[in-house]
Amino acid sequence: MNWSELTWKQTEERYQAILTMPFVAQLADGSLPKEKFQFYMAQDSLYLEHFGRALALIAARAHDISNTLQYLKYAETAIIVENALHESYFKDFGLKDKGTMQPVCHHYVHFLKSTAALDSVEIAMAAVLPCFWIYKKVGDHIYNTIKSENNPYQKWIETYGGEEFADAVQQAINICDEVAASTTPAIREKMTEAFLTSSRMEYYFWEAAYDNKAWIK
Repeated sequence: MNWSELTWKQTEERYQAILTMPFVAQLADGSLPKEKFQFYMAQDSLYLEHFGRALALIAARAHDISNTLQYLKYAETAIIVENALHESYFKDFGLKDKGTMQPVCHHYVHFLKSTAALDSVEIAMAAVLPCFWIYKKVGDHIYNTIKSENNPYQKWIETYGGEEFADAVQQAINICDEVAASTTPAIREKMTEAFLTSSRMEYYFWEAAYDNKAWIK
């Protein structure tokens, strides 16, 4: 069993909890209140900018030039393609700007950027993987098992449930398995720890949007 299979077993329970979260369930059936999706979109737009920067750092530090090219592509997608989608949503849902980065988003992006800058590149690759993998699996779950007509969030569902995103996710998983196989046991253990931390942050990110968790004024 490779690193990704072993690591996913440790996060499967957390993933199942994500599927039953009110935010995800209501996103799937289209009943999610507009203001909760607005909070999510603004925070996710801020997140993607810094996620892209973390990916670019990983690209610069990757040992294999093919991995450098792949993570540069990921960074471009995060910053340009997905931000374009969010700009469309900003117009559709009446958002004028991104606003202020709130606590959970702040915690998540600083964890990713500090890991990308200061830890080994293998650990950094593992830290960013849940954003790919969990979003893909959630998107697949919604797309394949839950059908609703005139869902206002259909564009989001189609983005993360499509084949193009699936290919990118599988490539990221494969890269992590390759670097895990060639590194030390200590680094592999830290890769798993970083993956699990980011998996928790994925849960808290959606929870924060549903509960409108903001800084204390």
